[in-house]
Amino acid sequence: MSEVTVTEFADVLKVPVERLLAQLKEAGIELSGGDDAISEEAKLQLLTHLRKSHGRKNPGASLPGTVILNRKSQGEIRLGSGKGQLRTVNVEVKSKRTYINRDVLEEQAREQQEALDQEHRLKEEEQAEIERAAKARVAQKEKQKETEKKLQAEAKQREAEIQRKTEEVSRRKAVQDGARREAEEKRRAAEQVAKEKTGQRRLDREREERQQSGRDIDAAAADRTLHVAKGASARRRKRRPRRRPTHVSVDAQHGFERPTAPVVREVEIPETITVGEIAQRMAVKANDVIKILMNMGMMVTINQVIDQDTAVLVVEEMGHTAKPLREEGIEAQLLESAGEAVDETDLVLRAPVVTVMGHVDHGKTSLLDYVRQTKVVAGEAGGITQHIGAYRVETDRGRITFIDTPGHAAFTAMRARGAQVTDIVVLVVAADDGVMPQTIEAIRHAKAAGVPLVVAVNKIDLDNADLDRVRNELSQHEVISEEWGGENLFAAVSAKSGEGIDKLLEAILLQAELLDLKAADQGPAVGFVLESSLERGRGAVATILVNRGCLQLGDILLAGQEYGRIRAMADEDGAPVEKAGPSSPVVVLGLSGMPAAGGEMQVVADERKAREVAEFRRGKDRDIKLARQLSTSPEDVFSQMEEGVTKSVPIIIKTDVYGSSEALKDALVNLSTEEVKVTAVASGVGGITESDIQLAAASRAVVIGFNVRADGAARKAIKETGVDVRYYSIVYEAIDDVKAAVSGLLTPEVREEIFGLAEVREVFRSPNLGNVAGCMVVDGFVKRSNPIRVLRDNVVIFEGELESLRRFKDDVTDVRAGTECGIGVKNYNDVKVGDQIECYERKEIPRTI
Repeated sequence: MSEVTVTEFADVLKVPVERLLAQLKEAGIELSGGDDAISEEAKLQLLTHLRKSHGRKNPGASLPGTVILNRKSQGEIRLGSGKGQLRTVNVEVKSKRTYINRDVLEEQAREQQEALDQEHRLKEEEQAEIERAAKARVAQKEKQKETEKKLQAEAKQREAEIQRKTEEVSRRKAVQDGARREAEEKRRAAEQVAKEKTGQRRLDREREERQQSGRDIDAAAADRTLHVAKGASARRRKRRPRRRPTHVSVDAQHGFERPTAPVVREVEIPETITVGEIAQRMAVKANDVIKILMNMGMMVTINQVIDQDTAVLVVEEMGHTAKPLREEGIEAQLLESAGEAVDETDLVLRAPVVTVMGHVDHGKTSLLDYVRQTKVVAGEAGGITQHIGAYRVETDRGRITFIDTPGHAAFTAMRARGAQVTDIVVLVVAADDGVMPQTIEAIRHAKAAGVPLVVAVNKIDLDNADLDRVRNELSQHEVISEEWGGENLFAAVSAKSGEGIDKLLEAILLQAELLDLKAADQGPAVGFVLESSLERGRGAVATILVNRGCLQLGDILLAGQEYGRIRAMADEDGAPVEKAGPSSPVVVLGLSGMPAAGGEMQVVADERKAREVAEFRRGKDRDIKLARQLSTSPEDVFSQMEEGVTKSVPIIIKTDVYGSSEALKDALVNLSTEEVKVTAVASGVGGITESDIQLAAASRAVVIGFNVRADGAARKAIKETGVDVRYYSIVYEAIDDVKAAVSGLLTPEVREEIFGLAEVREVFRSPNLGNVAGCMVVDGFVKRSNPIRVLRDNVVIFEGELESLRRFKDDVTDVRAGTECGIGVKNYNDVKVGDQIECYERKEIPRTI
């Protein structure tokens, strides 16, 4: 706003010029007259003075650009009706006027409008972003559906191809079998004709002998009674019929006829059977059975044991009916008492069995450590659990039995066993790490076992903890919390500070109440073997979880292929106990050997029958393994023939417990590739013995000791034989070392790198070097020490090396692009104009698995 004079400003304010000059003077603004200009600062100073003079305590509280003027005028009024009665009344009139600068109001309105427009634009952008994200999710889902459809189509196509190939193989096999049977029938017919001719010659010879000796044949013809022999003689006579003399009556001949239909027998097949026994049950020759097995790709002998499935195929191939048998009579008789129905009125509530699963280093054992107020994790090598353990915890609302499983990828079998024997699975997920591979595997084990899942989100006290991220990632695997409308209980906990532990235990007990877990606490105990080991001075030690019944000292225990009377029993803390009820983990001593982890255990009444069942199971298992080993297919034969070419890493594994032996063996054998095979020569539980070292020396194997050591005799044998023995206490260190050994045996990858190309412009004849190609290097460089190829019309016609490389008359080691040179190719003189000489280099790149 431009400056105005005092007179113009007085006209705007509707006040006299003199009054305005007086007010300006009072405000400290000295102006001489009405023609002087007044600035904006002077106006603001005048406004502040007027506000103070009118008694306003906060002059700046009014609206900007606002001027308030207060005016006071005085007058007189005469009142009265006659003379002498008039009186004068003083009247004071006060008025107040407010002047507002509209430019300021317009500026404020414009700023408010701009703020509203900005907010509206932000909302529109946010809405657009939400719509774009929704479209992206829809597109991603459509893409996933298309991928799934494509995969399903490919799977159907593969199944159709496999079906077609299977039908083609069956058709070819049927044709081959038909041709083979036809050839066999022809052979048998020829043999029958030869036998008949031989019999005829024998009869003729006997008749001539009788005639020469003067025997009366008519006397023999007088007796027309036909005597039919029984048994094998009858069958032999049937195959070789004797020729009747010509003078014997036709009525005296007995007629034999071939069966009109093949004889179909019902053959009973046990779980294992020898080739001779199955041939005897079908009433055929053992050679015929051996031929069929050879056609199936199995090289067998008459006394060789085959499994039940193979025997069924043989019986059906020969046209008979197979009846598989289950040899469980002894076991059924022994376990009859245990299988009796339990009276429902005798059932009592039992503690829930809870298995803690999750990824390695997500805090499973630390969580149990806080619950039990112990330091279990401090004793584990590498800070990770490598054994399966069972613990009991007393709470205000009841007892809980926890099973802790390892989180490393090698211990998949242990986690599977934990999920099979449990009632509830607690999935531990780190809040800062989220869902990991072993987390997904634990979810699959829990779903396969059909047990409810409770999620414990651990490490919530960390700065980078994100609970929503964990819920979102778990929802992708169909584990949805109750807060999101799912059925899985979630508990945010901290194994370090103990936050949320009570909520987790409450969720577990709530889930157990919904399951209504009951079991009989009396009678023979039934349960599962969680782990087994071999300890010095104690023998076979097994960790057992009682499922129902009562386990007591002195009971006769049958666990898989082992049996024995319980000599001692202890809880998880090592304290001796005399009996254990349902959902109680105990350590027992007294078994004949180490039972397989994951198997069932049963208390029986008769020790003799328990021994018979254990021996029967061992024999059956041995026969099945032998049948599988001897069932050699042609592919196996060729693979064995190629073992001399295939590299191998033989190993012998000794561990402290059965579960670690199983897990480590599977993990190391799975490192095998097409070129290098990891072979487990032997695996077992216990310390390294002298026999293990001798076996390793004979098979050139490496001995891997996991939480075990070699005894005195074994150490002496190690010094004598020089066997490589390696000790480990962390499973992934053993896996990494074997992986490095396998990677070192892999054939390195050879790659060729082309770094030079020369074009032949002219060919010269040299008396010493033969044909010399005058070339121009068009790309890269040509080096004398590297191999070369000669190309004609982009086709390789020769591979070799350079004999000479010259620049003018000088020998050089390399020639760069854009330079002429003379090239002599060693042992090749058919270089022509227009050919190209390619210079390359081979590089070996180490391979890893």
